[in-house]
Amino acid sequence: MARIFITGSSDGLGRMAARLLVVEGHEVVLHARDAARGRMALDAVPGAASVLAGDLSSIAQTRRLAEAANALGPFDAVIHNAALGFRERRRILTEDGLPHVFAVNTLAPYLLTALMRRPERLVYVSSELHRRGDAGLQDLLWERRAWRGNQAYSDTKLHDVLLAFAVARRWPGTLSNALEPGWVATKLGGPRATGDLDAAHRTQAWLAASRDPAATATGEYFYHKQLRKPHGATRTPEVQDRLLAECGRLSGVAMPPG
Repeated sequence: MARIFITGSSDGLGRMAARLLVVEGHEVVLHARDAARGRMALDAVPGAASVLAGDLSSIAQTRRLAEAANALGPFDAVIHNAALGFRERRRILTEDGLPHVFAVNTLAPYLLTALMRRPERLVYVSSELHRRGDAGLQDLLWERRAWRGNQAYSDTKLHDVLLAFAVARRWPGTLSNALEPGWVATKLGGPRATGDLDAAHRTQAWLAASRDPAATATGEYFYHKQLRKPHGATRTPEVQDRLLAECGRLSGVAMPPG
């Protein structure tokens, strides 16, 4: 049995992965944006051990979430599943002055990775759209570019792969991988999505807990439990380190060394 923490598990693919892992006999801790959604999450995932609340758009709340997770003891795996979609029509700023989608999709998983006790496995849910992301990392906060929600989302999903691969390189004792679930009909994906919803959550659960040799890789990118080629820049240490440095500067939290 593994102890697994899943961000964004009050609905969508996170909730589906949580249900699957509970059925498989694992101890699962859920996450929701606030206490009310947390209670709904526990109702929706019978057998889940507990739920932690925290708004990932807030640096302060994300830091407190990491503290709460650490107080529960170490996890065998953490699935960074929480994300905002690509439909934000304008540059919405958080309490920290950051674009909303960047704060949730990029900075929150960075902070949780840096601040939580190091698990045996880290899983980052990306998207096929990461291949359209800007690997130049020149304007992460969209201060100079005209806002495009789809591009902002694609950039953050590229960041998630960079983060997964940076951690795999820097922390050889941790299995760190990224995946794309496909375009599926969740709240994020929308009703017109054409992907296989039943398969979409299974890879993140597999990477978090399976003893299948293929699931014990590190620094890899998956789609439906199969290796898939990611954006070429994600393999470049200099690009990985540039993202870590920017996230460290913006959050005031440095990524621990290996």
